[in-house]
Amino acid sequence: MTDTIPPKDYRDAVAVTGEITGRPIGVVRSPYTERHGTPRQARMDDPGVPAVEARIDFDPELIPTKALIGLADFDRVWVIAHLHLNPKWAPMVRPPRGDGSRKGVFATRAPHHPNSLGLSACQVVGVKGHSLLLKGVDLIDGTPVIDVKPYVPYCDAFPDSRAGWVDEIPLDRPERGRHTKG
Repeated sequence: MTDTIPPKDYRDAVAVTGEITGRPIGVVRSPYTERHGTPRQARMDDPGVPAVEARIDFDPELIPTKALIGLADFDRVWVIAHLHLNPKWAPMVRPPRGDGSRKGVFATRAPHHPNSLGLSACQVVGVKGHSLLLKGVDLIDGTPVIDVKPYVPYCDAFPDSRAGWVDEIPLDRPERGRHTKG
């Protein structure tokens, strides 16, 4: 008879507090300086306009350059950022695409979430010193970066997944508040 080790229960290993603290590991440097004109979901922007180059400058006192080793081998990364220009959140928002109706904030990618976190899938151009060079950034210059993680297609892409109300929007419909070329 073989002894089996019972599974460990980690639920009480660390106390959960009412507040989470952290500090930015870097800052976005992009040509965008205001909300209007900054892409909303870089992938969904005008396909005729090339993605601009931007970078993340990592805090050299917090992040050593060796932490970036291997990152240039990925085509994309997830950038988790603090959307610091959103001082308050709203439970209902009106997305820029769609029929103009309000949606619950958790059914949108609006920046007006309770913790103002942004998630962007950006194209990696390269690494230079303490900077990660990117394309396809949809973040304003000066946005604090919380974390960067590699985009791995086999576990990050689910192309057959339903997308709720977004599935109903024609791909060629312009965003509200944006002028179309014509």
